[in-house]
Amino acid sequence: MPVLEVENLKKYYPVQKGFFGKTVNQIKAVDGISFSLESGETLGLVGESGCGKTTVGRSILRLTPPTDGTVRFRGRDLGDMNKEELRRARTSLQVIFQDPFSSLNPRMTVGRIIAEPIRNFETLSPKEIRERVAGLMDRVGLRTGQMGRYPHEFSGGQRQRIGIARALALNPDVIICDEAVSALDVSIQAQIINLLKDLQAEMNLSYLFIAHDLSVVAHISQRIAVMYLGRIMELAPGRKLYKEPLHPYTKALLSSVPMPDPLFQPDQEFELSGDVPSPLDPPQGCSFHPRCPVATEKCRTRPEYRQVAPGHWVACHLVE
Repeated sequence: MPVLEVENLKKYYPVQKGFFGKTVNQIKAVDGISFSLESGETLGLVGESGCGKTTVGRSILRLTPPTDGTVRFRGRDLGDMNKEELRRARTSLQVIFQDPFSSLNPRMTVGRIIAEPIRNFETLSPKEIRERVAGLMDRVGLRTGQMGRYPHEFSGGQRQRIGIARALALNPDVIICDEAVSALDVSIQAQIINLLKDLQAEMNLSYLFIAHDLSVVAHISQRIAVMYLGRIMELAPGRKLYKEPLHPYTKALLSSVPMPDPLFQPDQEFELSGDVPSPLDPPQGCSFHPRCPVATEKCRTRPEYRQVAPGHWVACHLVE
């Protein structure tokens, strides 16, 4: 059984107008996506800025209540849980935020930041909490002598390690990495990615790795889902997606990124025209068809998201 299952997830934001706040439209940030996450697996979620990647992560955690759809953790629907059940389930569902500075309380020491979830959910003595925090800091590559320092005294990479230690504090099963390395230098990105992979092997963690850097996603993910304007266009095993992309949008993304590995070079380059449509007024049918270089009249109807090969899903009329 998958550790996490997402089925037809939707998140719409109402657009209100007038004195009485009448709803006149909706922003379809996430428009009916489905996927699953196995134990110990990393699923990469990629796409252009504004396509709804972060909203997916926040909706799964119910930091933003979804408009529709089902999220099941180990077979249990998070939407059917009461407040206390959901609070307990969140100990197994953690998040690493994009900005390692704004996600840390500047008025709390690093030791208190990492210890806060332990104090909230477990009954331990101060000595036991301190030992747990010291072990977490050591595990992510920080010195225990830095426990009394504040976030502004650390570099960006060190602050992200603090965020990782906090996410690990309650021994979670799933961690949603929301652009966890995008704010870091390239050399620091590699260190954090390697740390995440080591922790995954050690603790059997499952990651939903949200990013826009395809090279980073390829390095860490077993499977990759490509999003565009709130929908998943293609989902496939990582290496297969890079070697045999089927959706024109996936091909365009791969064409735009320099890949030093010749095995990852796409056979055909796709150039996109125009801008990303507004989620206030998305195109009818396939949301990508106004920019697609191979679109036909049939693309004005919404394609079925279907499996075309084992583990390879795509939403495109032109894929046989």
